[in-house]
Amino acid sequence: MTARPEGLTVGFVDLAGFTALTEAHGDEHAVALLERFEQLARSALGIADRLVKTIGDALMLAFPDPGAALDGSLSLFSACAREQEMPLPRAGLHHGPVIERDGDMFGATVNLAARVAGQASGGQLLATEPVAVAARGADLPVVDLGSFDLRNLRAPVELFQIAVDPELAGATIDPVCRMQVLRATAVGRLRHDDHEYWFCSLECSAAFASDPDRYREA
Repeated sequence: MTARPEGLTVGFVDLAGFTALTEAHGDEHAVALLERFEQLARSALGIADRLVKTIGDALMLAFPDPGAALDGSLSLFSACAREQEMPLPRAGLHHGPVIERDGDMFGATVNLAARVAGQASGGQLLATEPVAVAARGADLPVVDLGSFDLRNLRAPVELFQIAVDPELAGATIDPVCRMQVLRATAVGRLRHDDHEYWFCSLECSAAFASDPDRYREA
């Protein structure tokens, strides 16, 4: 067991709507996307960064400092934006002391990073103040979202949104399977309640048409 009182920046990133994707396209397709997601993450990491472990569709990442965490996370978001079938990633970052044991990491920093990630929506990168300070120092747009009551934490935590790849932030999402869809190559398009919805497949288009209220707020 190794304590790191100087701290690491811990991040959790997963794919928004992964359960919906699995239901719409099946287990084999979902597993293939997970494997690709992990490949993209490994390619986005720097020499001193680590992919600590996978937890379902989530990845636990560790970085030596907030600057490295921002570089790696933004690179991963941008890589996902270039993968049409990849659901939107969402992530949370926090910097603080950790304890390492048998290749894994533990402690309050890890727990808080996971809670921060749990507040993120698809295409959103959230962080605590130490990471936000580094982001501002790198001239990245930062939005103070205010304080949040996070599960199992006594005091509210101030969260910040860090700007990500503009292409990813404006991605069109299939409302059924949650994949990114390019309008130029979308298989189907439907209009419902004055909103346009785009689809990756005829199956997703038919599922939405049969019960739009089930999917339009997904």
